[in-house]
Amino acid sequence: MSAADKVNFDENGLVPVVMQDAKTGDLLTLAYANREAVERTLSTGEAHFYSRSRQELWHKGATSGNTQKVVEVRVDCDGDALLYRVDPDGPACHTGEWTCFHKTLAGDGVGVAKSDSEPAFGTMVERLAGVIAARHREMPEGSYTASLFDRGTERIAQKVGEEGVEVVIAALTDDKLAEETADLVYHLLVLLEDRGLGLDEVAKVLQDRHG
Repeated sequence: MSAADKVNFDENGLVPVVMQDAKTGDLLTLAYANREAVERTLSTGEAHFYSRSRQELWHKGATSGNTQKVVEVRVDCDGDALLYRVDPDGPACHTGEWTCFHKTLAGDGVGVAKSDSEPAFGTMVERLAGVIAARHREMPEGSYTASLFDRGTERIAQKVGEEGVEVVIAALTDDKLAEETADLVYHLLVLLEDRGLGLDEVAKVLQDRHG
């Protein structure tokens, strides 16, 4: 009995699949899969779906390069829906947004994108940390992030110090403080990744200190 045999496909031979960022918990997209797509996902470790409009198998990211590495497949209690927990290599949405669920219809938007162009700070930091981790794994040629890892911890730490000074200068001159802070946050995330520390460990310290 294969894992796909545990799935209750509908009368069209399909099952809805929700993709979730395994690191951040972001819900990325909703798609559909047939038995072959599920089996391809399980055998290759990358998300495959079935396109209802094109009526063909669909390898997520085959064209865009934004593949989704599947780290876990879950089935709901009735067996008629799947959850792919994934390690995304780029945006999930065809619009270029990180998640297809980037528009808020109701609620205060805490922890999710507030609008098409204004993500919540915590969500954006988590996304950036995921991209930095991907660059560290893959070390693509021409990547600034990869070049920092190549140069080692000392250089990364030096960059954090330099960016910290730039933040101080910006604060005193009231010039580009947000931009300099963003540079500092980025280099701090690179340093954490280089040292094998995750945001959850930093969050735990903050929780212990501030409740």
